[in-house]
Amino acid sequence: MYKSCLSTMETLGSTLTSTYAQPAPTPTNFLPAIGTMASSYRDHFPHYNLTHSLSLPWRPSTYYKAASNSPTLGPYCTRSQRVRESTMLPFVSNRTTLFTRYTPDDWYRSNLTNYQESNTSRHNSERLRVNTSRLIQDKHQQTRKTQADSTQNLGERVNDIGFWKSEITHELDEMIGETNALTDIKKRLDRALMETEAPLQVARECLFHREKRMGIDLVHDEVETELLMEGDVILCCQERMKLCLDKAIAQLASDRAAQHELEKDLTDKQAAYRIDDKCHHLRNTSDGVSYFRGVERVDATVSVPESWAKFTDDNVLRSQSVRAASAKLRDEIENLLVVTANEMWNQFNKVNLAFTNRIAETADAKNKIQIHLSKTLQEIFQTEMTIESIKKAIKDKSAFLKVAQTRLDERTRRPNIELCRDTAQLRLVNEVYEVDDIIQTLQQRLRDAEDTLQSLVHTKATLEHDLAVKANSLYIDQEKCMGIRKSFPNTLRLVGFC
Repeated sequence: MYKSCLSTMETLGSTLTSTYAQPAPTPTNFLPAIGTMASSYRDHFPHYNLTHSLSLPWRPSTYYKAASNSPTLGPYCTRSQRVRESTMLPFVSNRTTLFTRYTPDDWYRSNLTNYQESNTSRHNSERLRVNTSRLIQDKHQQTRKTQADSTQNLGERVNDIGFWKSEITHELDEMIGETNALTDIKKRLDRALMETEAPLQVARECLFHREKRMGIDLVHDEVETELLMEGDVILCCQERMKLCLDKAIAQLASDRAAQHELEKDLTDKQAAYRIDDKCHHLRNTSDGVSYFRGVERVDATVSVPESWAKFTDDNVLRSQSVRAASAKLRDEIENLLVVTANEMWNQFNKVNLAFTNRIAETADAKNKIQIHLSKTLQEIFQTEMTIESIKKAIKDKSAFLKVAQTRLDERTRRPNIELCRDTAQLRLVNEVYEVDDIIQTLQQRLRDAEDTLQSLVHTKATLEHDLAVKANSLYIDQEKCMGIRKSFPNTLRLVGFC
């Protein structure tokens, strides 16, 4: 079928692709002269669009066979020339004329146009290939140069980061050393201040508890005078120490703030150094390279080289200024510790001489109170035993009351006429009243015993309070004051050394 179509198209002069690929032999009487061909090439336009047979339906194969058997095309052509388009009927001769309406001149002109277009296409393609090769080489060189410039800039950036990183590291070591030295002297000041708390607390507690004594115990003696003086001396020393301590705390905060800024800057520099060094050594064949679409349009920068360098330089200058102030403060604290230790030690020796005379009288009063307290405690014990016996009796009577009330409750369930108010019923009712009255009497006695116990407990509390006052006075004068003053901190502890 396909071969038959091709042969028919060749016979009828169709301009399909298969006709151009395999042209059929043409009679010689249809070929124009050489001169005519040359002039036709010059006088006619190159090419016209062919819109005829490509959209027409194919004819049956039997018609093509009938047409191919015709000896010549002359009759069909002559008859087709005599028929006008307006009167053309769908006969075989008319359809044959429709498929053979081009001249050989059109055919040669079409071929020439195709040749010219082919030459032009090849020329354009060759020129495009040459230009593309040159463009590829130029862009390759440009890309390599751009990458080399970027690599060089990254190397310079790595060197700059390394320089400032070394500057920060040096200053950070100096600042850490100064911070540690100030921390040590502050700890000494803290320890010296804490050592003054014990003597001051002793003096205050002595005054406080002596003010709480009742009656004859409120004596304004030499002990109280020396204690007041000791408290004033210690408070004065503490005020000066606290003032220097506040300065040290503020200075340490400044030191740590400067150190923190340096450490943060150093951490950022180290991270930037690692990243830029990695980028500096990254090549086209390196692992991990990939596409990141749109990253070139993201501008996350927050500084320029000038502000970047100034930021680190300001951190270093600020750290140096803070270190100088820290060293000056350390000398002031050292001198203060020596002066305050001498003042407190001299007053301590004066107070210790005034405590001995009051200890004996306080001990005698304490012994008498203890005798009365022991008798009261014995009576409280007996009263508590009585209360327990009453509670036990009430508990025992509760069982009788439960039985009587349970019996009455069960008898209420008797049916109809059996609900008789007999002797048993009356006795159960009387039993409930009697047992309840007994329980009420025992509970009243229990309340009386508890009131007596409360009175004894109140008496006991009063005696214990008096005993606590005497014991407190004795403890302050003999145990706490004298005992603690025997271990008063020495000069080394007062200046902050352990």
